[in-house]
Amino acid sequence: MTAFRFGVVAAAQQGGARWRDTARRAEELGYSTLLSPDNLHIPTPTAALATAAAVTDRLRVGSFVLASPLRTARAAAWEAHSLTTLTEGRFELGLGTGLPSMREQAEELGLPYGSAGERLDAISATIDHVRRLDGEAHTHTPVMVAAGGPRARRLAAAKADIVTLAGGVLTPRDEFAAHVEELRSAADGRELELAMNIFVVGDEVPAWMRGFIQADAQALIENDSLTMLRGGVDDMAAELERRRAELGVSYVSVNSAFIEEFAPLVARLSGT
Repeated sequence: MTAFRFGVVAAAQQGGARWRDTARRAEELGYSTLLSPDNLHIPTPTAALATAAAVTDRLRVGSFVLASPLRTARAAAWEAHSLTTLTEGRFELGLGTGLPSMREQAEELGLPYGSAGERLDAISATIDHVRRLDGEAHTHTPVMVAAGGPRARRLAAAKADIVTLAGGVLTPRDEFAAHVEELRSAADGRELELAMNIFVVGDEVPAWMRGFIQADAQALIENDSLTMLRGGVDDMAAELERRRAELGVSYVSVNSAFIEEFAPLVARLSGT
């Protein structure tokens, strides 16, 4: 089985000192990657990730995810390749089509939001540009695609290194399993690292998170939601091992609100 590794998702919205502390703490706790989201209401992830890499030694940094409506494909590739170069290979490019709310943000930037197909085409073009730039410099930027639909899964299977299984917070386990089979079939032997993001660690959903995912703890528990991880450390470790065995998920990220609560799992499972 592919060895576990873990990421922490955080936004650099509380100032430079707090952000640098978050990066250092993630490295101290053994997380593989610090991941930064993308929207116009927080500092741009490229600047944030360059800062995080500068104050750490081993920590990888990644976008989670660059939204295709917020920059052209060539601009996204330029930023990505620049980070790969400046971090000496510690950057991972995460790409996604963006939330519907980003229509207004795209308009503010003077860019088209585009149809679902056009936004996926932009992701495909970004990957092609990155591969060209990397090839010229003899580097390789790992690309992660957040794949929530069939076309996104086909694109990820063909061009990505890492695929985040995206879907609704109440998506059943067997549906995720079907998505994995679809990915494996489309990849036709290409090796893919499968990833999943955990929104909630424990039995309670913080109020701010409840507003974001539009579900409470009872709904998550009743639907066996894979966006929640609960119980003791033994229980949570067993659940992650189950997901790896059944779904092939070995790269797990967690919101920074749970960076300390999740740390015992990082210590136990990293590299195993």
